[in-house]
Amino acid sequence: MVAEGESALERTVSPQPPDLLHLHEAVAGLFATQGDWRRAYQHLRSALAIARDGSLRDALTSSYNRRYLDERLYGPFTDRPPLGLALIDLDHFKSVNDTYGHLVGDRVLCGVADLLQQGLPPDGFCARYGGEEFVLWLPGIDARHAFRIVEDARLRVAGHPWSALQPGLRVTISAGLAHAAPKSVAPERQLRHADALLYAAKRAGRNKVVYHDAQTTQLITHSE
Repeated sequence: MVAEGESALERTVSPQPPDLLHLHEAVAGLFATQGDWRRAYQHLRSALAIARDGSLRDALTSSYNRRYLDERLYGPFTDRPPLGLALIDLDHFKSVNDTYGHLVGDRVLCGVADLLQQGLPPDGFCARYGGEEFVLWLPGIDARHAFRIVEDARLRVAGHPWSALQPGLRVTISAGLAHAAPKSVAPERQLRHADALLYAAKRAGRNKVVYHDAQTTQLITHSE
């Protein structure tokens, strides 16, 4: 059964988009041979921008990667807006790989990344933190709004028709959300706090969000 599912998945993979990086490089070279240095420079700048963006993207899910997240975590945090940071982990993901194979597991990771990137605030982003963990960066919103975004993401993942990918497949996530006022906590420390809250969600039975701000800690439960 797994082999059949994997072959079906392979048939549904979309064609790769054109390699815009090499296209810009080739066009830049063409203009350079014609002495049109202005246009050559423009295409080289486009190629460099694409190369930089590619270096900051996760190759599998196309979400931002750990390198991009670290740039934001350890950059200057003066004049930052309020910030919510959610650390998200796929529940029992090893059993997905063991039961359905790594190709299905990869498709699950891509699907979850797509679902997590919906409904983010302006300047918000999703980054793959490593393995089956993702981070949501939620700037410029209060704690209640940040929680609603993470809880909506949990509901989207839990309600997604994963069985269309493989019969019997079910995917849920757990999340720890830490919110901080401007300049109050360095983001890397805030992410460590979110990590502790994620483990609280795991201990509470998974498919949950644990949320914390300066006033309260809440465990958001889900009825199976």
